[in-house]
Amino acid sequence: MSTAAAISTPSPSLSLHPSSSPSITPLRSPYSPPPCPSTKPLSLIPLHHHHHRRRSPIPPFAVAIEKETPENEAPTTFLRDSDDNETTSKKSDSVRARFERMIREAQETVCAAIEKADGGGRFVEDVWSRPGGGGGISRVLQNGKVWEKAGVNVSVVYGVMPPEAYRAAKGGGGGEQQKPGPVPFFAAGISSVLHPHNPFAPTLHFNYRYFETDAPKDAPGAPRQWWFGGGTDLTPAYVHEEDVKHFHQVQKNSCDKFDPSFYPRFKKWCDDYFYIKHRGERRGLGGIFFDDLNDYDQEMLLSFATECANSVVPAYIPIIERRKDTPYTEAHKAWQQIRRGRYVEFNLVYDRGTTFGLKTGGRIESILVSLPLTARWEYDHKPEEGSEEWKLLDACINPKEWI
Repeated sequence: MSTAAAISTPSPSLSLHPSSSPSITPLRSPYSPPPCPSTKPLSLIPLHHHHHRRRSPIPPFAVAIEKETPENEAPTTFLRDSDDNETTSKKSDSVRARFERMIREAQETVCAAIEKADGGGRFVEDVWSRPGGGGGISRVLQNGKVWEKAGVNVSVVYGVMPPEAYRAAKGGGGGEQQKPGPVPFFAAGISSVLHPHNPFAPTLHFNYRYFETDAPKDAPGAPRQWWFGGGTDLTPAYVHEEDVKHFHQVQKNSCDKFDPSFYPRFKKWCDDYFYIKHRGERRGLGGIFFDDLNDYDQEMLLSFATECANSVVPAYIPIIERRKDTPYTEAHKAWQQIRRGRYVEFNLVYDRGTTFGLKTGGRIESILVSLPLTARWEYDHKPEEGSEEWKLLDACINPKEWI
């Protein structure tokens, strides 16, 4: 997770039309930044947490983002006053502003649902800003009754991407006509990873984000490029088909409100993206994933991202309620830890959101909040064929159509 964790920094039935925004031109190349819209007024739920104050060092090769400054409370918006050179009333209706409102409302909703289901744990909150604009809210619950670690981050980031970060963001290695110089960017997103204690309760990850690149300094007046990305995916240690079917059905229902092709397309994209190449297996049992999405109307995609974010709680909490108190053995726990090792491998080796955050000097605690408190690596571990552990591994090697 990143936008460094919410962007990692990454919610509809509408007709589909090419974007007609007069000031923004769609970009048509793949991207997976970290981050990683509701039009209602933002209403923040007081959580009464103390705030940790941290600063993340910026790698010497990435002077693209200013260091963050700890804040005592979150501002109404992290957007720059100068955004789009518009009046305050118009700025509040911009895609940037509505996406920020959406992710902050989603953070409130998810954190409240997690605390209620946990029955004891509370989120600790960090608020941070940057002098040139942008900032974020990181919330982490550790050692609760149900969750070992739960992180829900939002961030709004302005910066200049060095060439290697731009390639990480686009998920490509070259061959483009893009100039190699630094590229100004804006990114906003929500990103979350939830790791329960119980081996029969699955880990959940979700990330929804909006990204823009501005014209390089040597090309003033060039059109903006934009895209949406995100997804929600389930990573259990044991296969309970009713849980996986429920989870995928909720994803399909959200997709079908907009386009019946979305679920099969984004389900396959999820299976392909969360592939651990050196293991020859997927990280988990999938869900939906999309990136570089800009070939539909911008308003429609904003609504789609909102619908997806709003589906997180109904997709996940019923599964947790069914599994959080299931008795388990030390052997069950050991298998969960081995699967978490796979989770760590994917996030540190392959996740483009993590790569983007690290290469742009993002907030390190937010970028790495997705990692579990504990994991395990056993030499040459192979589950017995036909066992419950083997069934999970088989489903990760050979993705299934669950619905």
